[in-house]
Amino acid sequence: MNLSQIYLGWRNNLFPPAKIKELLKATSIERLNICEDCPFHSRLHNTPLRPDAHCTDCGCTLSAKTKCLSCSCPQNKWNALMTTTEEQEMLKTIKKDGKK
Repeated sequence: MNLSQIYLGWRNNLFPPAKIKELLKATSIERLNICEDCPFHSRLHNTPLRPDAHCTDCGCTLSAKTKCLSCSCPQNKWNALMTTTEEQEMLKTIKKDGKK
């Protein structure tokens, strides 16, 4: 995962744009359900320094990564819905539309 994707995941997690809030929620729920059964889910490992639910393969916090529409699972269990550039452009468009 690159820095742009980390930013997009956390942005969508903390400040989801109203126009795509339902898409983010549905996508995250679907992905989290897949992650729950994954052997790389942190709940299956002793990680006392990091109590959040995260992927022990890539290290990402699952609540944010699953809301990044341009992110994919490093184990290929779920795929990106769009490229990073497409997600950034979509968010710019939403922001511009909101200022009109």
